[in-house]
Amino acid sequence: MSITQRLTEQFSEDALLNCMRCGFCLSACPTYRLSEVESASPRGRIALMRAVHEGKLELQEIAPKLDACLGCRACEVVCPAGVTYGQLLEEGRAAIAEVRPNPWPVRFAYRWILGTPGGIRLAGWGLWLYQKLGLQAAARSLGLIEKIGGPGLAAMEQALPAAASPVARAARRRITPAQSEKKARVAFFTGCISDIAFFETNQNSIAVLAAAGCDVEIPTGQGCCGAVHAHAGEHALAVAQAKRNIAAFEQGGYDYVVNSAGGCGGALKEYGKLLAGDPGWAERAAKFSRACRDFSELVAALGAPPLGEVAGTFTYQDSCHLRNVQRITAQPRALLKALPGARYVELPEADQCCGAAGTYAVTQAEGSDRILSRKMKHVVATGADTVVVVNPPCHLEMIEGVQRAGLADKIKVRHLADILAESIRNKER
Repeated sequence: MSITQRLTEQFSEDALLNCMRCGFCLSACPTYRLSEVESASPRGRIALMRAVHEGKLELQEIAPKLDACLGCRACEVVCPAGVTYGQLLEEGRAAIAEVRPNPWPVRFAYRWILGTPGGIRLAGWGLWLYQKLGLQAAARSLGLIEKIGGPGLAAMEQALPAAASPVARAARRRITPAQSEKKARVAFFTGCISDIAFFETNQNSIAVLAAAGCDVEIPTGQGCCGAVHAHAGEHALAVAQAKRNIAAFEQGGYDYVVNSAGGCGGALKEYGKLLAGDPGWAERAAKFSRACRDFSELVAALGAPPLGEVAGTFTYQDSCHLRNVQRITAQPRALLKALPGARYVELPEADQCCGAAGTYAVTQAEGSDRILSRKMKHVVATGADTVVVVNPPCHLEMIEGVQRAGLADKIKVRHLADILAESIRNKER
């Protein structure tokens, strides 16, 4: 049996055969809309995976087509047959990673930086020192980032906000009591990039949850959600992250596990599927996933705390994994519309990916830029002065879009939690 045959046994045959080739996915797929090429659509990619499964193509032949997929999973929302495209994509990339491993620096980062809580802390120190010691300014002036990682990485680096002080991160309170009548006891999932680049957003998320009546705790031992590993084909590492996080959270007896990153939440809510075939972990994973809630989902369910005036015109960009995986669309919008003094304007094609897609903006910079350019035209058309996001990669991508359009002095990009926290503070004054 060839290695390709052995590896492709993992493809879910039922999912491959469930595709009726009806074409409903075409209009929902950002990459197909750009190229109008069949192999750039979910239907086309499934056909390619099926050809590999049947021994008609080799994995290496379809790798570029799977690499070019955003993994936004918008196709799943419109699919009348319920094809689990996201599962197929991850299986395909895992198989490809066996015959065409990721570059060693990438594998090192996945395993030893994002793969361990200690590695995440080290990354936090590294980014903070990089900015504080003037290395960032030097690297930018010399164009080193683009030379090392290409234009996608350079653009992302330009969009990075100031990293949180590692000392402040280490010193934060692990338990924040409810600031009103207690309604729930929740554990907060901090994430990796979220907690380094958007530490204040995590803190504001906790503050809003407390104001809404939650006792909030930050369990120790948690790490990366594993989404970036799964999307890159590093299946074993994704499983390891899931098991670490389940073990870290299941001892606390929490009512809910809450996060404020749409992509992380999508991964956490699918641990039950990821570990369904593991007898020792299947039940634990399913229980964990059932307890997971997005920040906006829980705040809306509990009832938003009293809000003060926040002036401005707001529009909202969906996180693909919050919308398409978690199926949460109404709650963030409802919270924004409830802000006193604010005006809400719906963003055309808000359901379409912004082009971030985790590391896609780095690895597929040209395609990402084309998607982002279309997105920014819609943002400008709304007349909004604030674009609201709910996912760290989207946050960075939209900042990049605003910068590229020369609108950084006119349009802000902010997380929903930051706006709600500001509104609550305004009410308390």
